[in-house]
Order: sequence, then C-alpha cells, then structure tokens
Amino acid sequence: MTAVLFDFSGTLFRIESTASWLRAVLDDADITLPEPELVQAANALEVAGALPGGANPAQLPEELAEVWRIRDQSAELHRAAYTGLSRQVELPDPGLHDALYDRHRTPAAWTPYPDAAEVLQALCERGIGIGVVSNIGWDLRPVFCEHGLDRYVDAYVLSYEHGIQKPDPRLFAVACEALEVDPRETLMVGDDRRADGGAAALGCRVHLVDHLPAAERPDGLRPVLELAG
Repeated sequence: MTAVLFDFSGTLFRIESTASWLRAVLDDADITLPEPELVQAANALEVAGALPGGANPAQLPEELAEVWRIRDQSAELHRAAYTGLSRQVELPDPGLHDALYDRHRTPAAWTPYPDAAEVLQALCERGIGIGVVSNIGWDLRPVFCEHGLDRYVDAYVLSYEHGIQKPDPRLFAVACEALEVDPRETLMVGDDRRADGGAAALGCRVHLVDHLPAAERPDGLRPVLELAG
C-alpha cells in the first residue's frame, strides 16, 4: 500500500459520552440539574441520536428524514439535523440545543483511540501517505492539532467541503488525488461498512474497525500496520 485513508469518528477518535457532553454544556451555562434528571436527559438525548458521533436515532422523526439523509453535505444541514434531534428532548433552556452542537465540535469532546498515534507515526515512518476522509459538517482539523496528530496527516477530505458524502466513490477519489496515489494501492480504514465500504468501488481495499468507546478498543488499529505492508 502506498496510502491509508482513515475515517474520523469511531475510527481514529471517539466522541465523549452523552452524559459528559450534556454535563459540560450545563456547567458552561451555570445550570445545575439534580443527578437523576441529568441522567434522564442524557439518556433521552442518546435515544434521540442527538450526539454526532454517538448512537444513531432510535426512531427518526419524519420531518427530519430528508435532512438526516444528506446531513453531511453541508455545515448547515449537519447542524439542522443534529439540533433538530436534540430539540426532541426538553432541556432547561432552549439555547442549550445549539450549545450542545457547538460543544461536540471542540477538541475537548474527542479522545483519540489509544493506538492512533502509534499507528499513524509508524505509517509515516514507512513513507505511506495518510488521508482522513470523513462524513462531517465542520472542520475537524483543530481536533487533530489539539491532540498532536495533525503532524501525521497529509490530506483531509471532509464531506461538507465537497458537497459529497460517503459512500460516494467521488469523495475517496478526491483523497487519492490529493495524495497522488492509485486507489488500487490504497487502504480505507473505517467503522461503517456502508459508508467506508464505498471506497471498494474505486478499487481501494477496505478494513473495518469496531466503533467502541476508546477505553474498550486499545489496539483495534494495529492490524492496519500489517495490512499496509
């Protein structure tokens, strides 16, 4: 392999828990909820699928179905989809829904998987190009910078910047062109069989990892080193 493409959420990084997400926003707003109420609200947000990078909606409201389908094609659609889901849950202040969305875009909300730095560094030392290909509605580069992983990434290809979302092969093609590599010599690593599997249509090899909390997946990326050759 001459290059490896990585998904972001659930592959290289994991979003914080829904309870941590809500607690941080309430603290910033100087709002205190009794612990049982906080837990109840966090559980409701999780069921609603309101946390980007977290669980999908248990039941998608009909009025959000179309925006949800194309949510990663622009920043506006992404925000509309997730704040729409959040607003299915009653919170102490209506402004908290936008604050929750803003919180998930901060580096503090994300944790790299334990072996991410090790694997990225090893690939760099072998001279293998590294790209990040993500379905997302905001600029994730500051997350990589804050956690010291930006030094390893040669190209970022983000769906909202191109108006194309995975599994459309065109997004993977943009990444291969940016890295100046042949798709047939490229490995795509992700956690979503449908979305990340779209790279196979371009000729890329695809390797899937489990979308688990960071502490529960200490070495899920290490097989990439063997696959990359």
